[in-house]
Amino acid sequence: MEDIVEAARMTTLTLCLCFGNKMIRIIFAGSVAAVGCLVFTGCKKKAGAGAGGGMPPIQVIAVQARRQAVSETLTLPGTIVANEQVEVKAETDGIAQEINFAEGERVEKGRLLVKLDETKFAAALAEAEANLKLTQANYERARQLLQDKLISQQEYDQAASTFAVSQAGVDLMRRQLKDARVLAPFGGISGARQISPGQVITRNTTITWVVDLDTVKVEVKVPERYLRQLQIGQLLEFTVAAFPGEKFRGDVYFISPQIDEGTRTALVKARIPNSEAKLRGGMFASLDLRLQLRDAAIVIPEPALMSNGDTFSVFVVDEKSSAQIRLVEVGLRLAGRAEIVKGLNAGEMVVVEGTQKLRPGAPVKLAPAEATAPYLDSEKEQPNGTHTKA
Repeated sequence: MEDIVEAARMTTLTLCLCFGNKMIRIIFAGSVAAVGCLVFTGCKKKAGAGAGGGMPPIQVIAVQARRQAVSETLTLPGTIVANEQVEVKAETDGIAQEINFAEGERVEKGRLLVKLDETKFAAALAEAEANLKLTQANYERARQLLQDKLISQQEYDQAASTFAVSQAGVDLMRRQLKDARVLAPFGGISGARQISPGQVITRNTTITWVVDLDTVKVEVKVPERYLRQLQIGQLLEFTVAAFPGEKFRGDVYFISPQIDEGTRTALVKARIPNSEAKLRGGMFASLDLRLQLRDAAIVIPEPALMSNGDTFSVFVVDEKSSAQIRLVEVGLRLAGRAEIVKGLNAGEMVVVEGTQKLRPGAPVKLAPAEATAPYLDSEKEQPNGTHTKA
């Protein structure tokens, strides 16, 4: 009997304790009485963990990745230039006798603008014509005498030369008389008048300007890195401060074949119709050059993007209503949206709100449709393009 009691005293006792979901096994060797005060309880799972131990679904706002046209537009400062503009000056010196235009008046090509005093030019022409008649008579007489062999060839050549010089002198006097009349070189609008009747003017005196504004040009310097995306005939849009909110459009017709070494830019010009004469030379223009256009790009709201340095990712809701992280490649950045060029398909649901609570594989519950309205409305309101300032 004593042997049995001693064996019981030395019986090895194993105790299992539960901490959360983990079980710790403790082995006691010794008297049963020494551990008699321990209470043994079974290991049970905490209440509220849900059947099967899963997490409750997290409510998120998700929208579909959509296909739509996107364009990249380069915004640059430019200058409005008249199609044609000339500083009107006389080709000869004289006194302004008549001024036949009003400031700001439309003038046609060939219209007489200013007439100088022609008295001296007319007198010089009359003298030259009289001298021409004399030299012509001497020339014809010398030709007859040469045929009769009454004068030498040298005497005949001298008479012929004198006649030619007189003829040239008459042509010169006629041209000087013509130069006393200043004509409009092309049709346009006259500028401010810089002279008065009776004023003595020279070849360097500015009379006025004639400006053709029926068509205007826009000149802009484009950085060389964008030149490969430009071509003749490309659409250009711009605005001016004088007409806020109004867009003017034209086509690129010139791309400089040379790069400015100082600024690394190339001069680009475009023509814009200006029948209402709203645009004036010298105006500052803010130009939009469309560089890229894709008709069916995949676009998502920008808040869906998660960045880590140069790497971007999004949470995609799969067919099992679970959130899966997806690496994506971002293209153009739009106003409140982003183009996805790789890693996402049209129609997939991307999470735009609630990403901070998610982990890969987490169950999600989609918020009601009205919660997505702000993201869908922004797509309708924003233009399908991005602006880059050089």
